[in-house]
Amino acid sequence: MQVTAVSRQWLARHGRVRDALPALVVLLVAVAASAVGRGDSGWHEPKLTGVAWTALACAPLAVRTRWPLPVVVITLAVDLAHMIRIPDFALAPAASLVALYTLATRAGRRTAWTVGVAAALVITGVYAITHSVSPLAGDTLLRFDLAIAATALGDAIRSRRLRLARAEARAERAERTREAEARRRVTEERVRIARELHDVVAHHMTLVNAQAAVAHHLLRTDPDRAHQALAHIKDNSRTALDELRATVGLLRQPDDAPDSRAPIPALTDLDSLIANLRAGGLPVQLERTGTPRHAAPTTELTAYRIVQEALTNTHKHASAQHVTVNLHYGTDTLRVTITDDGFPSTARGPGTGHGLIGMRERATAIGGTVTAGPRPQGGFQVRAELPLALIPHT
Repeated sequence: MQVTAVSRQWLARHGRVRDALPALVVLLVAVAASAVGRGDSGWHEPKLTGVAWTALACAPLAVRTRWPLPVVVITLAVDLAHMIRIPDFALAPAASLVALYTLATRAGRRTAWTVGVAAALVITGVYAITHSVSPLAGDTLLRFDLAIAATALGDAIRSRRLRLARAEARAERAERTREAEARRRVTEERVRIARELHDVVAHHMTLVNAQAAVAHHLLRTDPDRAHQALAHIKDNSRTALDELRATVGLLRQPDDAPDSRAPIPALTDLDSLIANLRAGGLPVQLERTGTPRHAAPTTELTAYRIVQEALTNTHKHASAQHVTVNLHYGTDTLRVTITDDGFPSTARGPGTGHGLIGMRERATAIGGTVTAGPRPQGGFQVRAELPLALIPHT
């Protein structure tokens, strides 16, 4: 098997040698056939004239894959002349059969069969005339059948090669599609984890920074309140670490060793979130309207992160005296509205815009929307429309 594979590779690199191999086989068979006597006469010297005609017909086969149609015309012309000059030489159309096979493997089906049928008819007619037999005689029809068989075999080989090529193309296309899908999923997961990290770090670090400033300011004048601020810093930093651990846990494989992971935040955790913000100096009021009820876990997480990011932005970039968070439970949607009466604070610098982008990406991922912008009467508002129950993808 290994020798055969090496031979095929060598022939694939040497096209002219591969094309000439059938001509060599036909020539050797012609030499042997011309040396066989009739009846009991046994072996004799090869008939060099017939062998020479065969060699002349086989010569174009060395370029049969490069110019298949001209090779058919030339070999057929030489074989027909051979049949006319030496009618009894049995291998007269052999080179033409190889050329017809090659044409059928290389050219289109219509061209191959048109040329093949025409060549079969011409070979049959010339044989019948040179041997003075009926075109329907057995030997005559044998030449016709051989030409048709050579064309049919070449057509079958060509069809098989096309099927294999299409199968390989489909396999390559499927492989590229799988790779692209894998890259897309990796990118989506990376963006999702980046949003989680941004929300956790930005929110808790903002609170820690604000509470540290309060503690620093009150450390000498009001130690009790400074102590409370430091306690809030401790609680917020511990919460931040728990959420970071849970977010990093998203990177683990299912069979990795489990660590301590905090539960995914939900709307029931908003009271604790707002209490921490109030302790940090941001006056926040939470309202629930409609008929409060549990939403899909992804909806609750998205709503929680949107509220968290909006309040963090207000705390970092605006000086607000009053902030309202409203959760309105509709029939099919949850409307989350965060409104403040503040104005941009230049002391802390402009934001990066990643927070608003993250809000929109989160909402879009579950089929919701987010709008955000300044209010005509002053302040800023973020509004999100989220589906209460997610429709599973089919």
